[in-house]
Amino acid sequence: MQQISFNDNWILDGRKVRLPHDAMITEKRSADASDGGHGYFPGGIYTYTKTFVAPMDWAGKNVSIEFEGVYKNARIFLNDVQIGSHAYGYTGFTLSLENLKYGGENTLKVIADNSKLPNSRWYTGSGIYRPVWLYIEEKDGLKHDAVKISTVALDPATIHVSANQTEAAVEIYDGDSLVASGKPGDLAIENAKLWSAETPHLYTCCVKYKEDCIETKFGIRTIEYSPRGFCINGKQVLLRGGCVHHDHGILGAACHDESEWRRVRILKEAGFNAIRSSHNPCSRAMLEACDFYGMYVMDESFDTWYKRKTAFDYGLDFEKEWANDTAAMVEKDFNHPSVILYSIGNEVAEPAEAKGLDYGKKQVELIHKLDPSRPVTCGLNLMILSRAAKGHGIYQDGKQTAGDSNAKSKNKEEKVKNGSLAFNIMASVVGTSMNKAGNSPRVDKIATPMIDALDIAGYNYGSGRYPLEGKLHPERMIIGTETFPQDIYKNWEMVKRLPYLFGDFMWTGWDYLGEAGIGCWSYTGGRPFNRPYPWILAGAGVIDITGHPDGSCRYASTVWGLEKAPVIAVKPVNHPGVRPGKSVWRGTNAITSWAWADCTGNKAEVEVYSDADRVELFLGGKSLGRKKIKECKAIFKTKYALEDLTAVAYSAEGKETGRSSLSPARGQLKLRLTKEESNSDIHYIPVEIVGENDVVESNADCLLKVSVIGGTLLGFGSANPCHEEDYRSGEFTSYYGRALAVVRTGSRDESCRVTVSGGGLEAAIII
Repeated sequence: MQQISFNDNWILDGRKVRLPHDAMITEKRSADASDGGHGYFPGGIYTYTKTFVAPMDWAGKNVSIEFEGVYKNARIFLNDVQIGSHAYGYTGFTLSLENLKYGGENTLKVIADNSKLPNSRWYTGSGIYRPVWLYIEEKDGLKHDAVKISTVALDPATIHVSANQTEAAVEIYDGDSLVASGKPGDLAIENAKLWSAETPHLYTCCVKYKEDCIETKFGIRTIEYSPRGFCINGKQVLLRGGCVHHDHGILGAACHDESEWRRVRILKEAGFNAIRSSHNPCSRAMLEACDFYGMYVMDESFDTWYKRKTAFDYGLDFEKEWANDTAAMVEKDFNHPSVILYSIGNEVAEPAEAKGLDYGKKQVELIHKLDPSRPVTCGLNLMILSRAAKGHGIYQDGKQTAGDSNAKSKNKEEKVKNGSLAFNIMASVVGTSMNKAGNSPRVDKIATPMIDALDIAGYNYGSGRYPLEGKLHPERMIIGTETFPQDIYKNWEMVKRLPYLFGDFMWTGWDYLGEAGIGCWSYTGGRPFNRPYPWILAGAGVIDITGHPDGSCRYASTVWGLEKAPVIAVKPVNHPGVRPGKSVWRGTNAITSWAWADCTGNKAEVEVYSDADRVELFLGGKSLGRKKIKECKAIFKTKYALEDLTAVAYSAEGKETGRSSLSPARGQLKLRLTKEESNSDIHYIPVEIVGENDVVESNADCLLKVSVIGGTLLGFGSANPCHEEDYRSGEFTSYYGRALAVVRTGSRDESCRVTVSGGGLEAAIII
């Protein structure tokens, strides 16, 4: 069996492109291109072609092609004959290449139709945005997707290996050491090292048959759950989770392995131990990164069932395609120890009616059949279910039937066009009171049939129910599948106290394109949701699109008990006299910076995060007072000055437990480039404006230009949520002193030289 990368030498609009490729990010944004959900990017129909020679020795073998993701409504042709189609943009699919011309040229053509917008509530990207693979298999040989590995027991450690050839030989390696061998079936591994988020140990399974050999990474771990707790390998785990969309910021939706690995690494370093893939199945590369770094995954199948949230979304395809797409998700996830939960949906209204409840049960039943080892949940918004039961669907602009996938009238299409906007409006009005929307006996009665069909109940903004469940439903187990970051202290206290509450997933762990401005604090006025063009980012992530954590992220890590010293965060002081517009999805816009040039004398609000008893704040050595810490936070108000800001934490007995400081950027400013470690030809290069003391200056943003010799610039930009700049132009304005370049290098023998200049600063170079 051969697996061949099939990502090079594709042609799109007469230009050679290398996959993964996002065509949407190359389009010109405008106020009338789409809506804020898509970040004001237009859609389109994109035709990719690739010409290749099929060697004669492929004849008589099974040749197939796998697409990990095409957005969306893909049609695939081989030598002008359509060989398949795939509607959903987030699941992979494999097609047999039966009409190949052996010994001659063949042409593949892929048409991705993303022309009808809106078809999602966030930025989707367009085209072949995930990798493509070619498989050449002997007719009686091993199949590339046939090896399945699961943990049977821990004492002694026993795994089960299955393959499509029962006479195959199986070898298990720990690094280079052979630790077990045999035939497909149960194999015992002595002195096994177990996989968990804390100890993500991976083995390699080699399945051999005749000339074939398939290698699969796997981990040995078990999942157990009851109202007494969620356990990995018999030990209780509390899930410190963040919701994550699929896009990669300045690269759009293009799913490079290095992008996924970098994001998982940064999330892990920030204190997260779990990711909810929102609201669609994640990539294979993300799972591989989670396996390696130790990150638990809740993989989610759909944002919509048969009732649409936007005019042209998956609701049009759900009833026909849900089973195939669910099976594709489970197939992708099966061998990955990081996957500990499946979610069948997000804030779906359908379970409020009999038809929807039936579909929910069918999805759970199918997943249990395909993979009985993992529990199933669903991100339920109890407010949405309650309104749907009354005939007032939120996403359907108050008309529950408007999202029916069979509706064909123009009137009904218009009613679902801005369903997401309707929900955001309501959420911004209701605010965090949404957490209590499921507390009534009436809502409990509505939600219970669907919850009873799930293994674990998932609540979106339903923390008011957490303390009620132990008495009302002592057999029920729950997870906060989506929560406000500012609620992390209250939520985490309940996670620690209530064994049937397994964890918390905040919205969101990482910022994303689209849903323009829902989490942003704005100093320019306007509504706090679906902000107008040129807003582009959601602004809801506690880590921005460049990978930089904000104050909310450090607050969460403090609450989780992961910070050894107090953390200082400051709300921007460079908008004197302006009262910012706030977002319900964001409790603060503070960042860990005390470097605000030309802001001396401006009012400053300082947040200090600590799990100590009290904290004292000093500015230039002068005490600004000592305050009692409440919910791991103390707030001080002062005026900005070019002095060091120091926080000292104390125990209840008055003993110092830790201190930290922030400094202004001093001396002449300069550009600093850092080349992050990478195991691929793709490199992330953070760009910072710093003083002579290497402190990033937050108030000296300028237009920067990047040039690359010996490589290709894939993207350059900043975390600014509102702009008209282009991530692919090589020019972009920094944001709070930071920007990011992503470069693909050439051959190993050729050096790559990256130069950044601008703002009257001396150019910085990195090789």
